[in-house]
Amino acid sequence: MNDLRRHEQALETTSDGDLLRRHRQGDARAFTELVRRHESCLLQHARALLGAGSTYEDAVQDTFLKLAQTPPSIPPEAEGDERVERAHLLSWLHKVTRNSCMDVMRSETRRRRREHEAAVIEGTDGELSSVEEHDTRAVVKREIEKLPPDQREVLVLRLIGDRSYKEIADITGKKIGTVGWLVSVGLKALGEKLEPLLAMGGMSDAALAEEKSRSTRAATSTRMDAVQGEWS
Repeated sequence: MNDLRRHEQALETTSDGDLLRRHRQGDARAFTELVRRHESCLLQHARALLGAGSTYEDAVQDTFLKLAQTPPSIPPEAEGDERVERAHLLSWLHKVTRNSCMDVMRSETRRRRREHEAAVIEGTDGELSSVEEHDTRAVVKREIEKLPPDQREVLVLRLIGDRSYKEIADITGKKIGTVGWLVSVGLKALGEKLEPLLAMGGMSDAALAEEKSRSTRAATSTRMDAVQGEWS
């Protein structure tokens, strides 16, 4: 038991790249550690796309099934750089999750979508309960779930997953400018109701303003590049 615990503790401090290599060599505990580390953020991503009342957990299970059967390889240029190796694995995991969610969305019937939307609306109407007021993070997630899927996805990846604009663009296949625009529009749509909640959750007015500024800069950068291209 002591040897087993020591091995588990060692895995907890092992880099994602090394865990992936061990998994490819048949180390089952390395795979388990990868699932433990990344399951939560993938569930948040899938839920942002499919909604709280869906089988979004199945999409994440499909992702880990693919990881088990056909794990990605670390590019030679990334070998040895723990940060880049981790970013490469995260990008792969989020892309596979997103593709699984897109398959689910395409296969759903209109009736099921209407029922889901009605359930979300019913569950989010009315004033905040006293419990929810003390759980700012849950309320923020609930408000984000009211947004269209494309805005919902990028906001979850940005605000909850703490992914960079470049990483979100890579995961979603959208341009950085488009990601910035979606974040900006999403924040605006949440309006005055979300801003005090974010502040309560630890995001100051200045930080929120800076996030809006970043999204605006990202959204305008693509437009500026396009204009310069036309005049070059």
